[in-house]
Amino acid sequence: MKTKAGIDIPRDLASALEADAKVLTMWQRLRPSCQREYVASVLAAKRPDTRQRRVAAVVKATIEWNGRHPPKTRRTGDKRVPAILAELRGMGSERDRAGMARYGINVENAFGVSVYELRKVAKRLGTDHDLALALWATGNHEARLLACFVDDPAAVTAEQAEAWAADFDSWDICDQATTSLFDLTPHAWPKAVEWAARDKEWIKRGGFALMAGLAVHDKTATDLSLMKLLPLVEGSAFDDRNFVKKAVNWALRNIGKRNHALNAAAVACARRILAAANKHAGGEQGWDPGARAARWVATDAIRELTSEKVRARLKA
Repeated sequence: MKTKAGIDIPRDLASALEADAKVLTMWQRLRPSCQREYVASVLAAKRPDTRQRRVAAVVKATIEWNGRHPPKTRRTGDKRVPAILAELRGMGSERDRAGMARYGINVENAFGVSVYELRKVAKRLGTDHDLALALWATGNHEARLLACFVDDPAAVTAEQAEAWAADFDSWDICDQATTSLFDLTPHAWPKAVEWAARDKEWIKRGGFALMAGLAVHDKTATDLSLMKLLPLVEGSAFDDRNFVKKAVNWALRNIGKRNHALNAAAVACARRILAAANKHAGGEQGWDPGARAARWVATDAIRELTSEKVRARLKA
């Protein structure tokens, strides 16, 4: 992790900032000179207890600075939001809401509107960054999905990406934000790597969902850049959390479906994961939650990536 000026941030300070996504977003708003000063203060500590106190002081100072300098909120889209929410409420139904819940979607603050219908609304509204920010701020499930569809990727900042990622509370919100919006921004590649290394379930999923999106949507990406993501896939294959392992598998499969070279690299990666899982569990029949997750990630990817359907498409 580095400052805006490219200075390495000490691991203990980085861990303290990354422990809370909102604090990390606040840190990213600091001026480069402030970040440099805070890093220097931690590095200058000679005793472990002094260093620990300075790390805590930097976190506190970061929060206080943001309190004195709140981000400016543009409100040009706000007046349209009540009418849009009313429209979404009218489009929803308890039947569809129950159906969403059966698929593991968090419906606590949802009306029950399909993504198919939301995309129609987004097409009518057009691209509008300010409206997207206002829709996201409502906290409503459908409004947040709509925000992903109407936002302007060119206007999305790294701070916005971090703030929205901190709000992820359902796999569909996570996946639409990462593969319909963030993967089209200049922040996609660094965020994919950063988020994949985080421990929070939805943010970690977001990192691998971003990789899956980049493998499909970034036509300028080189094979080497995508191959560099495979060690991250290998490193997280043993995470047995359902929404994480599915995204790890998704990233691996999408990378492997891009072209022949990446197919070979992804299959080799999957075979390494499978071998590591069997070794970890003491054989093919051994059971361990992490090994079981890794086995599924690997075998499912191998099955698809070596299928006749995928091989035929790559030949075309």
